[in-house]
Amino acid sequence: MNYSRVMLAASKSGSGKTTITCGILGALKERGLSPCSFKCGPDYIDPMFHRNVLGIPSGNLDTFFTEDDVTRELFINEFSGDIAVIEGVMGLFDGIGGVELTGSSYDLARVLRTPIILVIDAKGAGRSVLAEIRGFLDYDSEHLIKGVILNRTSKAFGEKLAGLIEDELHIKCFGTVAEEKNIELSSRHLGLLLPQEVEDINKKLERQKNLVLDGVDIDGIIALSKEMEDINDSSSQVLTGPSTSSEKTIRLAVARDEAFCFYYRENLTMLQARGVELVEFSPLRDEHLPEDISGILLGGGYPENYLKALSGNTQIKSEIKKAMDRGIPMLAECGGFMYLLDTIKNDQEKTYSMIGAINGSAFWTGKLVRFGYVTIEADGFEIKGHEFHYYDTDNNGSSFTAKKPTGNRSWQCIHKVGPSYIGFPHLYYPSAPVFVDKFVEAMKNYGGN
Repeated sequence: MNYSRVMLAASKSGSGKTTITCGILGALKERGLSPCSFKCGPDYIDPMFHRNVLGIPSGNLDTFFTEDDVTRELFINEFSGDIAVIEGVMGLFDGIGGVELTGSSYDLARVLRTPIILVIDAKGAGRSVLAEIRGFLDYDSEHLIKGVILNRTSKAFGEKLAGLIEDELHIKCFGTVAEEKNIELSSRHLGLLLPQEVEDINKKLERQKNLVLDGVDIDGIIALSKEMEDINDSSSQVLTGPSTSSEKTIRLAVARDEAFCFYYRENLTMLQARGVELVEFSPLRDEHLPEDISGILLGGGYPENYLKALSGNTQIKSEIKKAMDRGIPMLAECGGFMYLLDTIKNDQEKTYSMIGAINGSAFWTGKLVRFGYVTIEADGFEIKGHEFHYYDTDNNGSSFTAKKPTGNRSWQCIHKVGPSYIGFPHLYYPSAPVFVDKFVEAMKNYGGN
């Protein structure tokens, strides 16, 4: 089957990939198509703009996390509608440590045989952009770069540059997107602001869509998406897993609100494929856990921005603590791990009480701590993930060992408490299906209520 697809990549971070991706997704919907989207790399926030604002299914794919056949399987299983738009990460060739191809946008395009359109930040430049593009073409051993979009330049000047690009470099310029500062998406220490935090987000993305419709050849992008070779289906069946027959429904309480919202679609899909019913609750607003649950999932997010509300909701904190004391299987990552500690001290040196299920305190460091990809040696298997946080704790756990993919750096991490895994690393479940199988089995065997 030919899965129509295209990747939007860039020469570096900050070139405007996310806003242009959102604009193109909106333009495709305007044309009556049903697009889906993917983000290259371990990024939670960009897919939120695709899902929450545009209503478009979105997932994460990463060639460090999964082997080629599994990566293809994930893409095929999550592809829906008419066309997939894949948003790149960092610069096109920037992978592990910024120096390897594995984990890069280009490596994902190689695996999925996907045509690449380079987003070039042309602000303050003229003919020099040709030299930049030529360098990328020379480095493109798979000949996947098929065109460019010129960002932050006027339509009139962009048309002049487009003629030069097509005459001299023999690739297509799909158009230009003019600069408008009032529609740029704001950032903070962990990346872009969440969609619900951006003032007039719908108006901004509507304007971006109109800029794309005005300056970009959408029909050309649609045609390009259909030109690549077929992708062979995989038989690895990472998502489906073993038989899930069970006498009772297995319900997993999933924390989801402004404070806890970092979840990979692939992780949740794997749980559901194994017969798990996901039941959402809000640690910010709900006083009680969902009924008849056999597990709790506390994802990452921005708990540090809601410490007063989290600390003040004593009822839900008490119920989570009692559930843990009864041995309920628990998965808690990064912000979810911090929430289970005794206290969190914010960047203003103010301390708030948390659940107290794990002894220890979290505190603001003002810098990235143990940033990047990790491979974790766990219970007889390895699982891959990443860390990205400005907070640290005085008790990070010592049940397992995390190793960087390059160099010799390693450290102890994660609290293994019975069937529970609690720590800073964000885990990508398709990298170790046995991890999900073990956790689901623990949920089936849980007897507390």
